[in-house]
Amino acid sequence: MSPAFNLYGCALIVLAEWKPPVYDNSHGIKLVTATTRRNSPNSIDSKIHHNNLINNILAKIEGNLAQAEDAIMLDKDGFVSETNATNIFMVKKGTVLTPHADYCLPGITRATVMDLVVKENFVLHERRISLSEFHAADEVWTTGTMGEITPVVMIDGREIGDGKIGPVTRQIQKAYKILTAGQGVPIPRNDIA
Repeated sequence: MSPAFNLYGCALIVLAEWKPPVYDNSHGIKLVTATTRRNSPNSIDSKIHHNNLINNILAKIEGNLAQAEDAIMLDKDGFVSETNATNIFMVKKGTVLTPHADYCLPGITRATVMDLVVKENFVLHERRISLSEFHAADEVWTTGTMGEITPVVMIDGREIGDGKIGPVTRQIQKAYKILTAGQGVPIPRNDIA
């Protein structure tokens, strides 16, 4: 455990591979709230890409056991932070809200979607959001590299809105698809003949 034993530094090799979105973006997913909390930024700051993701893994296990796709994680004060793998947004009366990034990784997809929300002429607020606000939301979605924009249709057994993908979510999904189709670097894929 002593850094003095590491004379030459460590090597971490990351190999990127293309995969389709891991969530059902056409019908929506279910989330549950994990009892496992997000790490405090005073100990292991979630804004840093590090390899200590035990809290995320424990929350994901809770989600798996509840037969949900992912689990919402709360901060130390009981406010929603993110899911075990993605950032989270909600819509209430046409206004889009997302938790501030004090307890979560401020993801690239999150930042892109925040810009799109404004460009699509919606009001965006970044603030502390209670779990009960998410339960009572008109729409909820998550954002992440492996899921893009994933609609959430149920949280803790409660339907979100009418239990279907909402119009704001669809509009942001469409804007995101247009944006990503025209930007970035194409990824070579072996599955294309």
